[in-house]
Amino acid sequence: MADYEVGQIVEMKKTHPCGSSRWEIIRVGMDFRIRCIKCSRSIMLSRVKFEKSARRVIPREE
Repeated sequence: MADYEVGQIVEMKKTHPCGSSRWEIIRVGMDFRIRCIKCSRSIMLSRVKFEKSARRVIPREE
């Protein structure tokens, strides 16, 4: 189980209808709220569904 933090960018298995598969985490807990990077739509997922769907965390470029 990976530790997720608010502000991280994650790549999900399925793409959003807008074409992006990258999401920003905006809430962490029993449920996750994530925002699409391309169109800014936000959705809420249960922790179990989020952890199944998340492929990887995109490292921050500094």
